[in-house]
Amino acid sequence: MQISRRQLMKAAGAVALGAAFPGARAATAEFSWKFGHGFPPSHPIHKRAVEAAAWIRQQSKGQVDIGVFPNSQLGGDNDLLSQVYSGGIEMFTTGGIIMSTLVPHAAISGLGFIFQDYATVWSAMDGKLGAFVRAAFAKKGLHAVDRIWDNGFREITTSSRPISVPADLANLKIRVPVSPLYISLFKALGAAPTSINLAEVYTALQTGVVQGQENPLVVTDTAKFYEVQKFCSLTNHIWDGSWIVVNGGAWDSLPPDLQAVVSRGFNDLATQQRADIAQLNDSLSASLAQRGLQVNQAEPAPFRDVLRKAGFYTDWKAKFGAQAWETLEAAVGKLS
Repeated sequence: MQISRRQLMKAAGAVALGAAFPGARAATAEFSWKFGHGFPPSHPIHKRAVEAAAWIRQQSKGQVDIGVFPNSQLGGDNDLLSQVYSGGIEMFTTGGIIMSTLVPHAAISGLGFIFQDYATVWSAMDGKLGAFVRAAFAKKGLHAVDRIWDNGFREITTSSRPISVPADLANLKIRVPVSPLYISLFKALGAAPTSINLAEVYTALQTGVVQGQENPLVVTDTAKFYEVQKFCSLTNHIWDGSWIVVNGGAWDSLPPDLQAVVSRGFNDLATQQRADIAQLNDSLSASLAQRGLQVNQAEPAPFRDVLRKAGFYTDWKAKFGAQAWETLEAAVGKLS
């Protein structure tokens, strides 16, 4: 049963009351947790996490108080991962690429052109592929919430040309995150990927250090990349989800009834958070076009064929292992 709007409004009222009397909140909470992440307060991940925390506090009768800290207030992504692993904080959320520095299999859902649409994404991540990754988290002493949250499909913007077919990527200087997977993906597609920290990307695009970048549309919008780019190609080349993880010791300290409350809070809000991102992406495609970007839709099949021929999937199959690859292909179809 999903959390109702009335329940959320009641919980939000409880949080507002608690904010006015923070000392009273702390005094009544048997379990006081910190939940850190790097998303801005305006992002649906933060907004829904705050709602989940409010509902959990209300349903647990104040026994579980989760403070949600956005904008890397408690540290950057790698630092937050280290903190949640060591027990410095209790909760953290980010994408599988960052998580993979501790849990390598967390990156498997970030392989290029493996998901055709959201129906395939949620079938895989709410099914056996998601369960496989959660088991990998558990082996590292982290409890992953059952339902992964959404950060959207990644798209490509450029200053030089639209990306419609793989040949359009030839020798394109494109910014990618600091990740071996992203670098290998774009090299296999014939581009010239360069790893640059997100805070430096606008200047790199403006000065021509790179010609393009790839991110979910919400990042292209909030970082104002449309000011220094001309084309936006909807390639859907990588789906980007955000795992919510809990320190294993903190999770085990909760009685089963409170574990059920926390799980329901974040799992039920996942449905609404996913809908937020889908709606946001639909509106951003149109608004970015209104701001001057030329938007085009790319067909993924030719890109997938190039990756197969380049040995991209074969290489990553060897890195992830046979069991992981079998689970992935059962969800998305034959890749290698």
